[in-house]
Amino acid sequence: MEESREFWRHPCFRDLGMMKARFTRHRYDLHTHPTYVVALITGGCERVRIGRHCSVAPVGTLIVVNPEECHDGEPGAEGGWTYRTFYPSVSLLTAVATELGQHRVPLFPRAFIDDREVADAIAVAHEGSMSGDVVAAESSMLVALRQLILRHGDLHDRPEPMETSGARRRLSVYRQIIEHDLGSGLDLARLARAAGVTRFQVIRDFKKETGLTPSTFIRNCRARRAGLLIERGLSLSEASFAAGFADQSHLSRTFRSTHGITPRMFQQIWSAGRSVSV
Repeated sequence: MEESREFWRHPCFRDLGMMKARFTRHRYDLHTHPTYVVALITGGCERVRIGRHCSVAPVGTLIVVNPEECHDGEPGAEGGWTYRTFYPSVSLLTAVATELGQHRVPLFPRAFIDDREVADAIAVAHEGSMSGDVVAAESSMLVALRQLILRHGDLHDRPEPMETSGARRRLSVYRQIIEHDLGSGLDLARLARAAGVTRFQVIRDFKKETGLTPSTFIRNCRARRAGLLIERGLSLSEASFAAGFADQSHLSRTFRSTHGITPRMFQQIWSAGRSVSV
């Protein structure tokens, strides 16, 4: 079976990306998103690692990844998998939760959900985003998100995690340096000096707080920065350079391994406001 992917923006929520794909060979590298990831497996099965948990998701499984949660994906059986995915922003889900009387950012404690009713609502919302009926598209998406939050969101008080070490504080230092100097040289020694620790401690801090290695974290930051610059109208070569990639081909490899689409497809979607498929 040939691989295919189609990506578009929801007609009512400009920052809500939608994707429908069939993957037989593609493998996502470990990565994170600033948004949620909501994926419905519609064929085959996908092997997914989310944080420290790995599972095979068959047809009908709903996968929900919280923002900044590291995850990957690959075929779970011969023939790969097909799925419908969308990426709601924190602000969108928080707004929906607020209308439901939950005044905080919703989180989802279970990543793999077997719930036919919610899965059906997600499928209707996903298909509706391409129907051309704007009112129906908005309504079906809000209904699906409402059901997802009410049935599977964490509606109870969450205890504040205890700070048992300085890893979280140091990670904030690392983030500031990385975000400020993505286009320049970054190495473990520089991060270690800024936090007053060894290079080995830097590696341990990233693994503990993000589940990623420092190099993977930096790569993800560069891919995000490139995506934002492309949205703002920069060319692919300009975005590659500004985000710290060695060249445009390096950006393309990284973008596809974390987003499932190429930077050029992403550029066409945001510049023309239309769906793109291959």
